[in-house]
Amino acid sequence: SREPGAVLARPIGRRTKSMNVKGWNVAVLLAIGAIWFSSTTQREKAVVSDSAHNSRVALLEAKAAALPQDPAALRELGQAYLDIRQPGMAVGAIERAAAPVRGEPTVEHLYARALLEQGRSADALAAEKRVLAACADPDAPTCSTWLIASATRRTEIIEQLVQLGVEDTNAQPEASSLAYHNATRQVSVSFSAQ
Repeated sequence: SREPGAVLARPIGRRTKSMNVKGWNVAVLLAIGAIWFSSTTQREKAVVSDSAHNSRVALLEAKAAALPQDPAALRELGQAYLDIRQPGMAVGAIERAAAPVRGEPTVEHLYARALLEQGRSADALAAEKRVLAACADPDAPTCSTWLIASATRRTEIIEQLVQLGVEDTNAQPEASSLAYHNATRQVSVSFSAQ
């Protein structure tokens, strides 16, 4: 004869064991989801700073402050910020500069790159179009062939990014690659047609 409690203990024990396994599965899945979410939304920062870059940036900051009307000093500072992956600092430095310095085509070209690296494709496109307009102006100082070619090329790529709805190229690498492919395909077709 079986005791009624003994018969009931097995199913209850199985349910408890089954519930514990389900609970662990849910906990593990939630932990994996939290790790995935945090890894895709946070940009990595350097754990150890490079003192050589920091001292170079400090020197260029001092130079830009001493020569506020010098586009070359601002361009060097902006490039140094981009080299240490601080596009926001480059954007800020350029936006705080006087309008004539900010509007110089090489500075504007660097500004467009900083905006693009910051995830602001539409703003970067507008900046590159200003570079091309300034270089086309016969009254403006002559732009180098490299600057015109670089601005033209980047404009074509950014137009594709904007057309595909890509703001942040780092967050959408597949769409960014497609935009680059579309832009290079258009250039190669137009080149071979000439």
